[in-house]
Amino acid sequence: MVPTPVSRRDVFRSIATTQYLDWPAYGSTPLYDQSSLPALIEDFRTVSGIWFEHDAHDSVERFVCQYPLSYVEFSPHDQYSGPTRYEMPQLFRAFLLKEIHAWDHETALVEYLRQHSETHRSLGFDSVPDQSTLWRSWNKRFSAGLRETVERTARTILINAQNAGVAVPRDPERKLQYYDDESEASDPDDQSVLEEAAKISDHVSRVVFPAFSLDRGEGCEIHENAYWGLQTYLGLRDRLAANEGARSFVYESTRDRTPLGHAHREHIRDLSIGEVREMYQQAIIRLLNEVAETEQFFRAGVVAIDITEADPFTGDRTGYEDEIIGTKEKTDEYAYQWATVQLVGNAVPIVLDARPVRKGESRKEIVEDLLNSAEDLVHVDNVLMDREFDSQHVLEMLSQRGLSYVVPKRMQTSEKAQAKRLLQRDRDRYETDRKLHLGKNEWHETTLIYRRKEDSEHDDHRQYSVFMTNRGSGHLTEYGYRWEIESGYKSIKRFMAATTSKDFGLRFFYFAFACLLYSIWRAVDLLVQVELTGEYEHSPIVTADNTLTLLKKETGIG
Repeated sequence: MVPTPVSRRDVFRSIATTQYLDWPAYGSTPLYDQSSLPALIEDFRTVSGIWFEHDAHDSVERFVCQYPLSYVEFSPHDQYSGPTRYEMPQLFRAFLLKEIHAWDHETALVEYLRQHSETHRSLGFDSVPDQSTLWRSWNKRFSAGLRETVERTARTILINAQNAGVAVPRDPERKLQYYDDESEASDPDDQSVLEEAAKISDHVSRVVFPAFSLDRGEGCEIHENAYWGLQTYLGLRDRLAANEGARSFVYESTRDRTPLGHAHREHIRDLSIGEVREMYQQAIIRLLNEVAETEQFFRAGVVAIDITEADPFTGDRTGYEDEIIGTKEKTDEYAYQWATVQLVGNAVPIVLDARPVRKGESRKEIVEDLLNSAEDLVHVDNVLMDREFDSQHVLEMLSQRGLSYVVPKRMQTSEKAQAKRLLQRDRDRYETDRKLHLGKNEWHETTLIYRRKEDSEHDDHRQYSVFMTNRGSGHLTEYGYRWEIESGYKSIKRFMAATTSKDFGLRFFYFAFACLLYSIWRAVDLLVQVELTGEYEHSPIVTADNTLTLLKKETGIG
């Protein structure tokens, strides 16, 4: 079918009304402008991802011809200074078409355009350029960065079209391509890993960090990247606070001007928790889009929801009782608490969303909120949770959403009695159906699975664990994936800046930014593994410190 004004309007209306999508990208962050090539690639990814889902859009070529380019400033990437016959947008579309078809030489493009007059007119040409003009335009007029942008944009278009079931001229290579990257090793050594990680970290940071903005207005002398550079720097050092970190940052940064610690904190405190979450989710979308272009990334699967707590708070919490709440273990200590939803299982363990936990919030409210974010980003099949989410109302909500779950159950009198009977009979496993009372004569049907622990230190009913699931015992093996979220929290807390401030927004930002650094690390590791070996193993070959050290270079440190 041929795109129409109505179908095009449908696409851009969908983008405008979809949370976490921004088009054009330069309007969403001061780190991009209309000439930014990373922004252009991101824009093509955003629009093509929606475009090919429309029933009227079944042609890659028509998308190339009709994507709006009037807002893009190509002049910084045009290496010709005098008058030229052909405009940069026309040539950009033509070379995009050449790359989509993987034609090695300009001659094939010329012949195709001569045979398809409608296409060459749609590209904006009154007449077809000759082969020598196109060769000079590509090799002499286009900057190296613009040539790389054409290659990456073509690949993104092909992947999004193929994912939507649209016929494509060729199969896109689902591994990242980098300019001047000629190395390919089957068994990478440490140096190869670091070199590849450097290129990928640089690329990922350019994609992800623009999602964060302090909205400082125009004319600021300190570049916004310096603030994210300082925050990354704080994450590189154990227990480093903003004031001390800002003083060290002055000497380690290559920037002429860097923020002071108090100015850094003030700008972050100006951000609401809602704004921090929105920026975080935009950053994660960009990160997911990068890893999703590899065959090794699994968009569908298992997520784990959990709550972690900061170190115990020992000061005066008067006036902050709703934010500095009790610990999960019901001790007499108090702490800030944060909840996350994270990909686990076969997927790269990226933290999809994070939120603070306040006094009085129900576990159902927390789970619903996190699942709403997660299901906007990925397809969720199964939800794993800890026993603190042992609530019949939470489980019923998950079932109503069509999701499976595995949750450990607190052992009450009846479960203890059943475990004792199993012990007497020397049984390792037992399943039984159970109805959980929801109130007003409503019930939630679940399955209880008793499983004997291997090498238990107990000799009574405590040898058994009880799990609840709505999909049978086959899903119980997946619960082992939950350990990833616990190990992830250890790394996330390692990336957090230190603070004694009681400001809830500042505390949450520090946690959310640490989640982002952790997610970048795991994404960079996946991309490095795929680039060097063509496979992905959960055990990282890139260390967290490697990634952070490389990221700090991109944000202006060292």
